[in-house]
Amino acid sequence: MTTTAQGFVRVCALSELEDDTPKRVELDGTPVSVVRTEGEVFAINDICSHANVSLSEGEVEDCQIECWLHGSSFDLRTGKPSGLPATRPVPVYPVKIVGDDVLVSVTQES
Repeated sequence: MTTTAQGFVRVCALSELEDDTPKRVELDGTPVSVVRTEGEVFAINDICSHANVSLSEGEVEDCQIECWLHGSSFDLRTGKPSGLPATRPVPVYPVKIVGDDVLVSVTQES
C-alpha cells in the first residue's frame, strides 16, 4: 500500500465495492470497514464499540451499518450509534476517490 503526503492509503478499487456490502481492510493495524452506499463511499472503524466484533459482517441500510451480534447501528457519516446496546461512537475516516482508487486516511480521524 502506498501512503500519500496527507496520510491517505489506497485500500481498493472503486469497482471492487458492491453497493451496501462492507469491505474489511486493515491500515497500519487499524481495522476499517469501507462501504459504498447512496452514491458515496465511507470508511468507519470496523470494531463495534459495544461488543468488539467486526462491523463489516453486518448489513448496511439508510447510511448505517448494523452490528450483526446485538443489532446496534452506526451512522457511516459520523460513527454515532443510533440505538442500544451501543452508546459510544466508533471512529470514521476521511475518504478520497482518485480515478478508480479508493483512498482512506486513518491518521486524520474526522
